[in-house]
Amino acid sequence: MSGFLEFLKALGPMGAFLVALIDGIGLPNPGGPDYLVIFLAWTRPESAYSSGLLAVLGALIGSLVLFWAARKGGERYLDEKASGRRAMKFRRWFAHYGLVTVFIPALIPVVPLPMKVFVLCAGALGVRPWVFLLVMAAGKFPRYLGLAYLGRELGAHSTQWLKDHRWHFAVATLALFAFLFVLVKISDMLRARRTLTQVQ
Repeated sequence: MSGFLEFLKALGPMGAFLVALIDGIGLPNPGGPDYLVIFLAWTRPESAYSSGLLAVLGALIGSLVLFWAARKGGERYLDEKASGRRAMKFRRWFAHYGLVTVFIPALIPVVPLPMKVFVLCAGALGVRPWVFLLVMAAGKFPRYLGLAYLGRELGAHSTQWLKDHRWHFAVATLALFAFLFVLVKISDMLRARRTLTQVQ
């Protein structure tokens, strides 16, 4: 596995694309795209943003592949791939909060959230593909371009900076979730009110 990681590093920005693609599909990957984007940004600062953008592209393609696999297989496929106790808990989260559960893990590094389960839920439970892609892009663009900036500016200290600020990320995750949850509830209330007005 370490040999494959070295191969990805040697590929430069295309390595970021490949590891993000692998990660998006939900397969085990060496080190993860976050680490590789940061590493490439500090070792090849001239192509830092190329690495970030290609990581975004790889993540979107990979996630869309997983999304369509779940869409074609339906809920039976979801049951096969995400039926453990922890997975069922996150499936209930998706049922309550919808694409908020996709956006937050797509955006926030460091805080471990099961992106694969939420993507599977989005595909199997009928989310529209273009809406799914927009939500993913809204999370992945700032994430990978931000990591590219971090790697370019802080170099080898980038990963330590992320570790030192992991609690800040955790608090930001909770605050963002609360904010989006309120927006979802307001949207639901407005939709219900419009429906009631039309019926009357």
